[in-house]
Amino acid sequence: MTVVPEVESVECIRPTPWTVDALVGPARAQTVLDDDAKREIRRAVLTAVAIPGYQVPFGSREMPVARGWGSGGLQITLALAGSADCVKVIDQGDDDGVNAVNLRRLVTRATGATETSEVDEATLVQTRHRIPEDDLADGQVLILQVPVPEPLRGVERDMRELRRMHAEADYAKMWVSLYEDKVRNGVITQSTGYPCLVNDRYVVATTPIPRWDVPRLNHAPFLSLFGAGREKRIYAIPPDTAVVPMTFDDVPFEVEHTPGARCDRCDTDDTYLVAVPGGIGERWVCSDTSRCRRHRTRPSRIAAVTS
Repeated sequence: MTVVPEVESVECIRPTPWTVDALVGPARAQTVLDDDAKREIRRAVLTAVAIPGYQVPFGSREMPVARGWGSGGLQITLALAGSADCVKVIDQGDDDGVNAVNLRRLVTRATGATETSEVDEATLVQTRHRIPEDDLADGQVLILQVPVPEPLRGVERDMRELRRMHAEADYAKMWVSLYEDKVRNGVITQSTGYPCLVNDRYVVATTPIPRWDVPRLNHAPFLSLFGAGREKRIYAIPPDTAVVPMTFDDVPFEVEHTPGARCDRCDTDDTYLVAVPGGIGERWVCSDTSRCRRHRTRPSRIAAVTS
């Protein structure tokens, strides 16, 4: 009689699922910006803070976003943010825009920082084309994405001449350009990225923020950092620094205002409003969605809607 030996049962080992998280892993997420790059960016930021308005060159790295889509501001945020920070990212005032959501997710995963949609909770606020309507306080940092950092690019193309003009504070061509704009059109038509004189020395591009936001940079209590990844430039406006729009004595600086316009959602008229395309009639909504959402939930607004 043949005795068949007992075969020990072997536990089946399941293969590792081929998911994105398994392939990338937590260690890979931390290498978006290496330590050497962070140190270089921090040194450039310190130089920019020491010389308000001066464009400091830096070695811009390749980012998971295309140059011109916020790579400069993203690099500053990644270099400054840590696990103890709270980050708010907005795109043209919107917390829920595609760019804002993706950049915020990237920053929090790479740095361990927490995220928020409220200004008063954030230590770092990265933004494109807007400054939050809610006031930022001392100790908070505003990081703006800059597509074109050179304010004189429209009046002079030669890079050597641009460097000379900044070095000698020779901004005559910019004044002539503003004067010709006023003569041709009756008003100065430049709306976004209005040129400003910082600390009575350098003219800077305020990025494509609307005129509405420009006065809020003057003697602001917070630190403003401007990052241009494509042009490899960083400049800063430290707290309590004079920021004066370039205007003539008899042509005062004016911000955007549409008489009678009110937000269709929160019924306010003291914020920057944008027109809603389509539909019947002209409708306006707040550009800053976080502030608009908070205004809609205030008791007086709820009572007015339900009455």
